[in-house]
Amino acid sequence: MFDGIIFDVDGTLWDSTPVVEKAWNDALKDNGYGDISVTADQLKGLFGLPMPDIINAIMPGVPQEEQDAFAPKCYSYEHDYLEREAGRVYPGILETMRELAKTHKVFIVSNCQAGYIELFLRKTGVGDAVTDHVCLGDNDLLKADNIRLIVDKYNLKNAVYIGDIQGDANSSYEAGVEFIHAAYGFGKVDRCYAAVNKPSELIDVIEGSR
Repeated sequence: MFDGIIFDVDGTLWDSTPVVEKAWNDALKDNGYGDISVTADQLKGLFGLPMPDIINAIMPGVPQEEQDAFAPKCYSYEHDYLEREAGRVYPGILETMRELAKTHKVFIVSNCQAGYIELFLRKTGVGDAVTDHVCLGDNDLLKADNIRLIVDKYNLKNAVYIGDIQGDANSSYEAGVEFIHAAYGFGKVDRCYAAVNKPSELIDVIEGSR
């Protein structure tokens, strides 16, 4: 039986890409990079990567020191826009998280910047169902290491990670935990313990692991 349920954020809990598209394009324009733009569809293909890699992908050819200087401005725009207009929460995911929290410890691990998970929890009000969370922006550790950190911190014997892209699956197996594919999200994977086409299906899958 799974004793720890660890969720990804983007493409698994919500889709913030339409809001982030507006935020990043305004950040680019306001900071002298108006010739560069990004779309929500592009972001769907990038989310899940470490944030510096995402910035590098949308600013090819821009010197690293300029990317590094732009990053905190980009994050600030994103945070402000999402405070005003939250991402689209996948139907049923909050109810599913609350139901799972009745019998399991629920966590969130992401490669996002510091403060992003807290923003998600604040905008959705689901923080009371989440035991703990951590991201790359908190400690400079990539997803696999942070999954392992949660497993070790809470002495989990049979954890599972729920994500939507191949990088999530890779991180899960690198961390030594099973992986459930949120097939309603942004990507495809080559193998998984199970796949779900809507969040509510997670309950049967996880209960079936008993």
